[in-house]
Amino acid sequence: MLNNKRRGLLIILSSPSGAGKSTLSRRLIKWDTSLSFSVSSTTRTMRSGEENGKDYFFVSDEEFSKQVRLGEMLEHAQVFGCSYGSPKGPVEAAIDDGQDVLFDIDWQGAQQISNSALQKHVLSIFILPPSIIELERRLKGRGQDTPEIITKRMQKSWDEISHWSGYDYVLINDDLDATEEKLKTIVTTERLRRSQQPGLVGHVRALQSEFESKNDI
Repeated sequence: MLNNKRRGLLIILSSPSGAGKSTLSRRLIKWDTSLSFSVSSTTRTMRSGEENGKDYFFVSDEEFSKQVRLGEMLEHAQVFGCSYGSPKGPVEAAIDDGQDVLFDIDWQGAQQISNSALQKHVLSIFILPPSIIELERRLKGRGQDTPEIITKRMQKSWDEISHWSGYDYVLINDDLDATEEKLKTIVTTERLRRSQQPGLVGHVRALQSEFESKNDI
């Protein structure tokens, strides 16, 4: 019997702030509840409405540094003076169990994961805004940041965008619903990648054995 259990994917979504990666991440989770969202650790202050262990693991600078020192982070980076990182253990366990893990991270984290021992399971997607003017409008419309932070995010946006060519797929998010459908198509296709289906080797061998037995008759 064919063992068609596949390996999990590390699905990375990156974009400059305001381009839509967080919204698209939530939509993917809603579309397929078997997807698990990678919960990052961070040293930044918890925002109103956020929940420790659900949105982030909120840790001290000392605890974060300890996790990095012990090699417990799959990736980590400094963003606007705060540390962010992805705990490695839960991700490795999910991949081995055939579960996809979704990452909402910047290009630095994406690059670290893509160069890690789990690189063959990485699916990286970069989300571009339709224009810089629209990007700024979305940031202001969120109402989450002060004008000073918005200015910093806008200044950082081009640095983020300049790394677009390092991703497997690049989508322009000029229509949220259409971009969501494209993401679904990409994920569905990549799940069928040969490297994600370890059971294929055994199946081909079984076919070969069946073929040889048939010809021996």
